[in-house]
Amino acid sequence: MTSNAYQVVWPRSAKSVTVKPLAPRLDALQGKTIGFVWDYLFRGDEIWPALKEALAARFPGMRFVDYETFGSTHGEDEHQVLANMPTLIREQRIDAIVSGMGC
Repeated sequence: MTSNAYQVVWPRSAKSVTVKPLAPRLDALQGKTIGFVWDYLFRGDEIWPALKEALAARFPGMRFVDYETFGSTHGEDEHQVLANMPTLIREQRIDAIVSGMGC
């Protein structure tokens, strides 16, 4: 009887990014400014208005910065959009980001 030996290959690559601590949670959402970021795929143009309406009803004084302010986080301009994001977040005084991506 012959024994066959097979090399086993792990399907995942080596980790290239180290885990960083999460940003602290907001203490409350009333009066906060929320930015919407989207990759311009899968119905964000329908979902964001419904989400804004529900959040505004639940948390008075909430302000929103729409996804058009940032641009698409997917596609030919995504690197520039992401590079510009920290500046836009500071300029718009955004307290939190809701990021949507298509499936």
